[in-house]
Amino acid sequence: MREMKDTARALVRISYDGRVHKTFRGHQAKERFAHEVRVLRHLEERGCTFVPRLLEVAPEALKIITTNCGNRVEHMDPARQEEIFAEIELYGVRHEDRELRNITYRISDGRFCVIDFEFATLLAGGEGTVSLKPSG
Repeated sequence: MREMKDTARALVRISYDGRVHKTFRGHQAKERFAHEVRVLRHLEERGCTFVPRLLEVAPEALKIITTNCGNRVEHMDPARQEEIFAEIELYGVRHEDRELRNITYRISDGRFCVIDFEFATLLAGGEGTVSLKPSG
């Protein structure tokens, strides 16, 4: 596996078959894991095709395996970046870490995608607004 990210909050690796393995760790790891699973399931239920799709969920290991949404984007016009994050809100989710590092480009269909939903806000719906966004 190829290591993509190794921080206090998560270890992300891409396996040779292209699947993304994300293991949560550190502060509120269990909560962040559960929240990202909840958000990704919400987006899949609503037909959002430009986010990772959950393939496996391992609560005991605080690990998810998802589809790969392409390569990270190095440069983007700030207005275009905001458009991409705004599009997620049409599916009832506000991404709370609107940084370029959370946008990828999927070459198979030429689509910009959004990743990393552990701090996203689920907007009002069946269970109301839910967020793990850090304050400050």
